[in-house]
Amino acid sequence: MAESHVTDDLWEEFHTVVNMTSRELADWLRTQATGEGGEMLNPDATLPELELGEHVLAILAKRRTDLTAEDIDTMTVVVDQVRTLRGEELEPDAGDDDVRRLLMSFGHDPLKPPEA
Repeated sequence: MAESHVTDDLWEEFHTVVNMTSRELADWLRTQATGEGGEMLNPDATLPELELGEHVLAILAKRRTDLTAEDIDTMTVVVDQVRTLRGEELEPDAGDDDVRRLLMSFGHDPLKPPEA
């Protein structure tokens, strides 16, 4: 397998914008995959943001040296999405509920304060 290299800037930015733990993200994705009454939605119909969230979970479980080119592409997409929707300042802000749900689907909780 060809070695992929993630830049220091992307590595740090990804881990800044993905502010949910693996457990929090996994719990959130499970919640989003079920309906209001807890029943499973159609398992064959996966939402793109849930697929992205699953990939983020996989990245969080990897060492930096084990990242693939696809992982690096996903990291870039996540950083770009969060920065587009949140801007440079990541101060806690509930904002629109649909936007909050979307952000949380790939690991960013807009209500969490930035790390000091």
